[in-house]
Amino acid sequence: QLQLVESGGGLVQAGGSLRLSCAASGRFFSSYALGWFRQAPGKERESVATINWSGSSTYYTVSVKGRFTIFRDNAENTVALHMISLEPEDTGIYYCAAARGYLSASDYSAASGMDYWGRGTLVTVSS
Repeated sequence: QLQLVESGGGLVQAGGSLRLSCAASGRFFSSYALGWFRQAPGKERESVATINWSGSSTYYTVSVKGRFTIFRDNAENTVALHMISLEPEDTGIYYCAAARGYLSASDYSAASGMDYWGRGTLVTVSS
């Protein structure tokens, strides 16, 4: 079992940046793929970025490529999402998620494939 707690959300102007963090508690953190997903009002939850168990493989949804970076620290049991050039369309609740396994990051791009979820942190980008 893994418990995930997100932090770092907030209100930012378009063009600004934010760094989200997710702290995990539980065993065998390095055996989990991790991901950031988001859900805008009235929309389904969508994948933003995922990273495999070792950090050697990452996946980004097209709309955030070049602007968001996901990275993990297996020694500290954390995963972070650094976001720059934020756009109003990036507004939503951002969730940290984990799935046990050793596949490539792209194999964890569906919310239905994740096993554990945090409660989310709100990101609001104003125009």
